[in-house]
Amino acid sequence: MIVDEKKGAIECILFVAGEPVEREALKMALSLTDVELQGILDEMDRQYREEGRGILIFVTDTTVQLVSNRKYAYIIEQMLQPPKEKSFSQSLLETLSVVAYKQPVTRSEIETVRGVRCDYAVSRLEELGFIKEVGRKDTVGRPAQFGTTDKFLREFGINSLSQLPELKLQSEEEL
Repeated sequence: MIVDEKKGAIECILFVAGEPVEREALKMALSLTDVELQGILDEMDRQYREEGRGILIFVTDTTVQLVSNRKYAYIIEQMLQPPKEKSFSQSLLETLSVVAYKQPVTRSEIETVRGVRCDYAVSRLEELGFIKEVGRKDTVGRPAQFGTTDKFLREFGINSLSQLPELKLQSEEEL
C-alpha cells in the first residue's frame, strides 16, 4: 500500500468512526510503525492546513480524530443556528482546573483544594464528557480517580496536557 493509499485509509477510518480512534488500532490496521504513522499524520495535518480544508486531523498522545476546522465555525452556526450553550459555572471551571492539573485526582482531593464539596461538579463534568474515571486509588475505600478526556483537549484547543498554561501558585499548599 503506497503512502497516499494509507492516508486515504486513515481518513476513511477516522470519518467512519466519527470519534477518536486509538493510534494503536490505526497502526495495527495498516501495519505501520509509530514513526510511519506519525509521519503520515504529520503530512495529513500539513496538507489539510495548507489547503484550508473544512476538516483537520486532531492528534493526541493516544488518539486521532477528524474535527471540523474552527475557521468555518461561523458558517456552521449560521446554517444550523444551534441553541446557545450555557457557559461553565465558576464551580465547574475550578473543578475542571483541579482535575486537569492534578490528575489522577479523587473527589476528596478536589474538595481539599477547592474547600467545598464537589459532587455535583464532578458528576456534571463526567456527563459533559470532560472528565472520566481513570482508576482507583490504592487506599481505604478505593476511591475513584478522575482525569481529563480528549474532549477536554479538543474544547480547550490543546493536543496534550503539557500545553496547559504554567500554574502560578501563591504557596505550595494551593494545589
